Amino acid sequence: MRYIELNPVRANMVTSSAHYRWSSYRANAQGKTDNLIREHFIYTQLGKSAVARQQAYKALFRVHIETDALDDIRDTLQSGTPLGNEMFRAKIEQKLGHRVGQPKRGRPKRALTP
Repeated sequence: MRYIELNPVRANMVTSSAHYRWSSYRANAQGKTDNLIREHFIYTQLGKSAVARQQAYKALFRVHIETDALDDIRDTLQSGTPLGNEMFRAKIEQKLGHRVGQPKRGRPKRALTP
């Protein structure tokens, strides 16, 4: 959620997700009515009440997304690879019955010798 909501901020289009016209931030964090927004299942799990969900959603935006995490998200989006560890990827591949994503290109890295 944060990755998408913060894209206009990272692109210097706005200073806050709340200022971007097409953002769901106002609905999710501030409780503003928007007929285009439907509460996502994950959002509903943030709290038992609307106020609790809004506070939890705002808290997500107080934490900076590290550059490495942004790179991982972008890489997985571009390659169609699930974002997660190897065990998660293996579970996805088992359920789908085939490999997912793109294999790493190039030779395998050589182990460093002491």
